[in-house]
Amino acid sequence: MISGVFSAPDTIVAIASPPGRGAVALVRLSGPDAFAIAARHLRAIPVEPRVAHLCDVLDGVGKLDQALVTLFPAPNSFTGEDVVEFSTHGGYVVPSSIVAALTASGARQALPGEFTRRAVLNGKLDIIQAEAIGDLIDARSHVMQRTAIDQLDGGLSRRLLALREDIVGLEALIAYDVDFPEEDDGPISRARIETAADILLKALEQLLATAPVGELIREGAIVVIAGPPNVGKSSLFNALLGRSRAIVTEIPGTTRDALEAVVDSGKWPLRLVDTAGLRETGDRIERLGIEVSERYLAAAHVVLVCAEQPETLPETESLVGRLTKAAIIPVRTKADLVAKGEELSAPAHGVAVSAETGSGLRELVEAIDTVISENQALVIPDSPILTSARQRKALEAAQVEVGEFIQAWRAGNLPVTVAAVHLRTAVSELEELIGTLEVDDVLERLFSAFCVGK
Repeated sequence: MISGVFSAPDTIVAIASPPGRGAVALVRLSGPDAFAIAARHLRAIPVEPRVAHLCDVLDGVGKLDQALVTLFPAPNSFTGEDVVEFSTHGGYVVPSSIVAALTASGARQALPGEFTRRAVLNGKLDIIQAEAIGDLIDARSHVMQRTAIDQLDGGLSRRLLALREDIVGLEALIAYDVDFPEEDDGPISRARIETAADILLKALEQLLATAPVGELIREGAIVVIAGPPNVGKSSLFNALLGRSRAIVTEIPGTTRDALEAVVDSGKWPLRLVDTAGLRETGDRIERLGIEVSERYLAAAHVVLVCAEQPETLPETESLVGRLTKAAIIPVRTKADLVAKGEELSAPAHGVAVSAETGSGLRELVEAIDTVISENQALVIPDSPILTSARQRKALEAAQVEVGEFIQAWRAGNLPVTVAAVHLRTAVSELEELIGTLEVDDVLERLFSAFCVGK
């Protein structure tokens, strides 16, 4: 974590809740003059910290609102600075007028992510935890929510710090051997150092193996609904989504473009995609829609191949199989129209569903979850995972450096001190990743995507 205490020269303010009509809004004020600025707009500033007090909020003309005001003295606040939070009535005018009054008294409008940036600079969070806040805000599924909370609790940070300590420990072994070769214990055996490096490399590889799962949790698994026109693809899309998003008609070729929506299945976030029906056509616009379908099929994690009749499923599977490498789940649609007594449970029929009655939908989602789980690398429950390209890139760089050290050590063609440079570079990669060192350009990239108020 970044060491030292960051002293901001100015005090910042922002609305920390979504704009618009609502019961309550939150205005956050942070910085060296937060208490003094707040006092100018309260009849009496609260004395007891971290306790909400009902206060009249004023400007130079009159009363702006009656709000709950809470003081958080430094360093025991989110940013590590003096912080005042105003829980005001919602809407556009009330919180905006309070921000305007505080700004007129010396505060500055906060930049996106500036509160969290100050928290990082004051050692309240590391960069991994700051990323987790952004992930938590952007979470579109329960699994992403749980993953972000685990990272906010420091699970991944602790794992990365442990890896860093392991590399530093390996450096220390080498330094001891170089600086004190005549000690009583004798020189450090080459096998001991090589074994320690191999264990370290394996640990890096295991953490890197979680990156595909992290990407899937963050972005969602692409589940494409495919098949000929008019077999119930859009109806199935709407049924799985739980609300009407696609136009459902009896006219073949209605879906001219792909529709995409996120479904939280409980185990995996699913990016459900309804695509144009696959068929030969001379209609130029429909052909464009089919080309979009083919691109989605090429990128899919799972494809639901739809057909009304069980005897047409194999042909459709064959057609779709030439367009994708994803796992295919055959789906028998419009099961409610099947004649009474017809057996639907045979494997050849695939998963029988009815968008009209909802039958089979739960079984279909379970089948999707099972296929995704089977195709992902094994991740130990409650173990930290990588969830961003930045994390993956840094771990890959550290892995390469440790691998280069092992090769040089085994070959013995470089002086020990030169080979150890690879370990120092690996340490630097992990330090930059977690924020042990202050790296301005990393902070700029990270917090530019945050909302104002965070």
